[in-house]
Amino acid sequence: MATSELSCQVSEEDQERREAFWAEWKDLSLSTRPEEGCSLHEEDALRHETYHRQGQCQALVQRSPWLVMRMGILGRGLQEYQLPYQRVLPLPIFTPAKVGAAKEEREETPVQLRELLALETALGGQCLDRQDVAEITKQLPPVVSVSKPGTLRRTLSRSMSQEAQRG
Repeated sequence: MATSELSCQVSEEDQERREAFWAEWKDLSLSTRPEEGCSLHEEDALRHETYHRQGQCQALVQRSPWLVMRMGILGRGLQEYQLPYQRVLPLPIFTPAKVGAAKEEREETPVQLRELLALETALGGQCLDRQDVAEITKQLPPVVSVSKPGTLRRTLSRSMSQEAQRG
């Protein structure tokens, strides 16, 4: 199967704004492959001759950076597909404020964040229902170490029967 590919490169640079853009993509692929249902096979038993012929077609795939893909058989027309959007670059997690901008020029803090910051400041960083770790561990049931699976069942059944006797 023979394949030919054509790739594209685009680059531009804006010296004034100090910006640059560069892109490269595989634009066109032309491949020769066997055509389904188009083969011929003959045998002549008297002459001990065989003849085999397989039809071929040229498959064409064209891609673009606008997420459009065209594909089909050369000479029969191409079918166009719109590919789903996929973000190439990661989303920015943090967008810094304008460097060197005056306080008046910066954007205001969102209302929800301001309320949360005010609450944290009022509490002074302390939790009202704070408990020591020792108090929390006292409330937990005791830890039972199990060496064999059957041991746990017996200890549980004894304790349950003792509680039933106590009423």
